Amino acid sequence: MYIRSGEWVIISSIKAKAVKYFKSLQARIFVIFILVGLIPIFLMKYFILENYEAQAVSQKSTMVQEQCRQLTDQISETGYIRGNESKQVDRQLEQLSKLYNGRVIIVDSNFLIIRDTYDIDEGNVIISEEVLQCFMGKDSANYNRENEFLEITVPLRNKDTKEMEGIMVVSVTTTDVEAGKDALGNTVLTLQIVLTILILAVAFYVSRMLTRPFGKITRSLEEVRGSVTEQEISIPDYTETQLLAEAYNRMLRRMKLQEDSRQEFVSNVSHELKTPITSMKVLADSLLAQEDVPVELYKEFMADIAEEIDRENKIISDLLSLVKMDKRSSDIHIAETNINQLIELVLKRLRPIAAKRGIELVLESFKPILAEVDETKLTLAVSNLIENGIKYNREDGWVHVSLNIDSKYFYVKVEDSGMGIPEEAQEHIFERFYRVDKSHSREIGGTGLGLAITRSAVLMHHGAIKVYSKEGEGTTFTVRIPLKYVP
Repeated sequence: MYIRSGEWVIISSIKAKAVKYFKSLQARIFVIFILVGLIPIFLMKYFILENYEAQAVSQKSTMVQEQCRQLTDQISETGYIRGNESKQVDRQLEQLSKLYNGRVIIVDSNFLIIRDTYDIDEGNVIISEEVLQCFMGKDSANYNRENEFLEITVPLRNKDTKEMEGIMVVSVTTTDVEAGKDALGNTVLTLQIVLTILILAVAFYVSRMLTRPFGKITRSLEEVRGSVTEQEISIPDYTETQLLAEAYNRMLRRMKLQEDSRQEFVSNVSHELKTPITSMKVLADSLLAQEDVPVELYKEFMADIAEEIDRENKIISDLLSLVKMDKRSSDIHIAETNINQLIELVLKRLRPIAAKRGIELVLESFKPILAEVDETKLTLAVSNLIENGIKYNREDGWVHVSLNIDSKYFYVKVEDSGMGIPEEAQEHIFERFYRVDKSHSREIGGTGLGLAITRSAVLMHHGAIKVYSKEGEGTTFTVRIPLKYVP
């Protein structure tokens, strides 16, 4: 059969929707409700019919046995079992046979059939398990469901001596039981259909009701527009939905902080990169606007332009370093490093800078230290701390660097006699482009990125950095880094 492209699209769409629905939580709840509801209903029919059949057979058996026992007294009194004729007994046996549309057989103590209401087996011997059990004094009632009949055996005892003289075997039809069972089955089937429809409706309603809060979450998320930080959600219907909403709100707040940080970072980068360019532009325009510029002024302006270029280069270098620090830890190159030598090399490079301001650099190393670190990144971090101690120090001050170690970590402490950091600024000093004194930072070439780079490098080593400072009395930075690097 040929299917047109439009029909194929419709079929594919229906199929996709069906697959999507059956994979949904609503469909699974719906199926669970159906299973929980319908399985008992279908089992109910079996147990009801089985119980009805057992009770009906039991009642019929009890009724037949009771009527047989009433006959046993007459049979014993008349000597019927011993061969005496009794029209009354014959008549009652026939009535019993017709009443239950069955057959009555009287068997004497020699297992000889002396009376058969069907007039078939009189004079024959009958031996069966039920007959033998009855001669042993045990009544029996055996139901044959397949052939729809009930066979009952009743002992015949002498009324005076109570001796066993024979037995009565009664076979009665159970078609009435089966007819009643069929009628009850039809009634139960009708009830099953009604209950099935009701359960389907309830399951569909309940599954939609139970999954409705999740739909609220979806709609709430879809309604979030514009800034990722403006709208929080609350779905208190279930503990789970409220937990989801709270987790989403926490994520939203983190994204808010990241977005604010990103915007602030972009704004700061733009400002910091633009400032030297603006200065160079002003200086260059001043030179171009004048004719016959004196050589001394020309040299002065060109020196200023060179300083601005160096400043721009420093900002770009720090930005590149920070970007590298922000990359995943897979970019870190760990090797066993002599920390004492690393610090000594940093101090050797920075001593000329410190000497220009008369600042004394002192290293205290208590023990030799070998640790698994990224030498380049750790060097950059320590250099920034010591260089800051030199830059923001007083003339003829000092910077003390000490190294120590325990069983798990090594420690680098950088103390200076500088201007210190105000208490309210200490929690911000590791932020990018943050400066305590912006004007003074520009005079000495600060970019506001050094401590951010240091902190990133320390964190990449799973370490920690702390600052202790009092304004006017100097600053102490303490770095703690594990001896063994754990990825």
